[in-house]
Amino acid sequence: MRTVLIDYGAGNLHSVAKALDAAGLAPVTSADPEVARDADALVLPGQGHFGQVVASFEASGFAPVVQAHLAADRPFLGICVGLQLLMEGSEEAPGVPGLGALAGTVRRFPEGDVSVPHMGWNTVHAVGDAPLLRDVPDGAHAYFAHSYYVAFEEGDLVGGRTTYGPTTFLSAVSRGAMHATQFHPEKSQRVGLAILRAFGREARAHREASG
Repeated sequence: MRTVLIDYGAGNLHSVAKALDAAGLAPVTSADPEVARDADALVLPGQGHFGQVVASFEASGFAPVVQAHLAADRPFLGICVGLQLLMEGSEEAPGVPGLGALAGTVRRFPEGDVSVPHMGWNTVHAVGDAPLLRDVPDGAHAYFAHSYYVAFEEGDLVGGRTTYGPTTFLSAVSRGAMHATQFHPEKSQRVGLAILRAFGREARAHREASG
């Protein structure tokens, strides 16, 4: 299976690539959208300010490739801001549209009750039959580093639920062949590797089912 890790100038590619390799996905890291066009699976990392990440992503030429990949329901994994890019927009950059693959808005954690950003380990609880979490104990810890979370408008999404202070949010989501996490699997040790292996299993099953 051909997995491409998208290099559009945002994200810690080295640690993501190492984790994907350890999970058996053997990724090709590329800054060339043509290399990604026919990939079996795409992995989109991201970190930093939403507006700047969107600008880098659009300038890279990957946006139409990723949109076509998602529209065809081909295996995809977004990580951190790579999840947030799937949404319609973010409070961090008002007026800057995301890909709109999922309905909802990226919102900032409320100040006062907890420190922002949300940094470090926190628990993830399965919501529905979440493909990425089938090999992970309920309430397992993953590593987070973010000031914004996604408020999804779709109520039937499966994935993982995390609570930080007064805010409970989906920290992992799956719909069809599209998967994404707000936390960093590449920094989440055994739990992260189990999640990446699960993504690989789902991607291979999707390829086989698609012929």
